[in-house]
Amino acid sequence: MTDNRPIIEVENLTKVYGLLPALKSIDFSIARGEFIALLGPNGSGKSTLLRLMCGLSRPTQGRLRIGGWAMPREAMSVRAQIGMVSHKPLLYQNLSASENLRFFAKLYHIGAAEREPRIQDLLHQLGLRPRADSLVRTFSRGMQQRLSIARALLHQPDVLFFDEPYTGLDQEAGDRLDNLLQLAHQQNRTIIMSTHQLRRLPHLAGRALILSRGRIVFDGSIKGMHSREMTELYTQAISAAASR
Repeated sequence: MTDNRPIIEVENLTKVYGLLPALKSIDFSIARGEFIALLGPNGSGKSTLLRLMCGLSRPTQGRLRIGGWAMPREAMSVRAQIGMVSHKPLLYQNLSASENLRFFAKLYHIGAAEREPRIQDLLHQLGLRPRADSLVRTFSRGMQQRLSIARALLHQPDVLFFDEPYTGLDQEAGDRLDNLLQLAHQQNRTIIMSTHQLRRLPHLAGRALILSRGRIVFDGSIKGMHSREMTELYTQAISAAASR
């Protein structure tokens, strides 16, 4: 029997820091294989929402389920099914690329027989095999980002979270990231990406969630939009929210 439940379910989700509400009773669901653009100005609640979905923070109230598991109670089970890439590489600078991946492979309990083939395949896919034995501290920003993506894909997660992954990338590295995102989406992985790079979104994501002041002010399709249409949609949604 096919399970048609959403892979991510959010109901009445609220997060308050002291007296400051970061998220205010938001509701949405995400189907398996969707590519979601998570948008909004700084302070809108995007990073807070990503932290909650990754199990790095506890909600003040509300319900959050990923893959059928309740967060944060079953966060350990969820973490085995997700990968996270942020604007910070979160790599060991004094280890080589391959040593970093071997370390994380052991953390993910990837068996010895499949560990090395998987590492070599990811290094090849991400164009890092020639530098596999180089220390990460010698890598450019774009190369470190590619290695971060390899780390996130290592355990073949169902869900990938990207928090401002284009930060510090030049045009070439940004285009390479686009290709990697498209490949991951073709493999039916669910992708949620927070970004300010509006012009890149229409040929990547199929749906946008726009946040403003801790609330969702737009939730809908952006598939097939031109870059100008995407920018106009975003501006109108934020302006309308500000005038309420």
